[in-house]
Amino acid sequence: MKVRSRATHAWMVLAGFLLHCGVLSANDALAASPAASAGTLTFGGKVYHHRWSKGGQHEFTREGDEDLSRWRDMVTVNAHDAVRNAEQLAALANSILSNYQRHGKILRTDSKPRTPQRPAEHLIVALLGNPEFLEAAFARIVLVDGVGEAAVYSHRIYGKEAAKAMGEWLSANGASIEKTLMTWDRIPAPAALRSLPQSK
Repeated sequence: MKVRSRATHAWMVLAGFLLHCGVLSANDALAASPAASAGTLTFGGKVYHHRWSKGGQHEFTREGDEDLSRWRDMVTVNAHDAVRNAEQLAALANSILSNYQRHGKILRTDSKPRTPQRPAEHLIVALLGNPEFLEAAFARIVLVDGVGEAAVYSHRIYGKEAAKAMGEWLSANGASIEKTLMTWDRIPAPAALRSLPQSK
């Protein structure tokens, strides 16, 4: 018998609940990485290439996912230079939470208090979308080199069967993606992000 972790079980239960309640509906609108300076980063053992940067937002997708109008997996890093302490970071997290609430459904939130070894950080998981796709967004809000950043892993599923497929994907991957994001110690530093070419 396969033993599942408590987090994995929780994600499976959540995915089943969302499907049962009709929440998953395709019609619902819903420390520094040197690699970043070269235009790539590694997340979950997979390489993501820099595709677009503007106004502090930086988008990375995998090989074969160059079309930013129809990508499947994306890592986005938003740098907020004005965010410099725990209080400002919490305010940023609340702002992101409100934005996700306006455009989708919140699946999960969590906050890790500050310790002597590391500053406080926050997690928001949301389901976003429109009639053409559903997107699961996992956002980690944390201070990197003293600057507030939101590191977001997103997965999209397109088409009329997106709800069922997303429920299955969350059940199979939600817990592992959350763990990978919350233990990711190679989030690009602000200086590395600033060195990336800016899009017009």
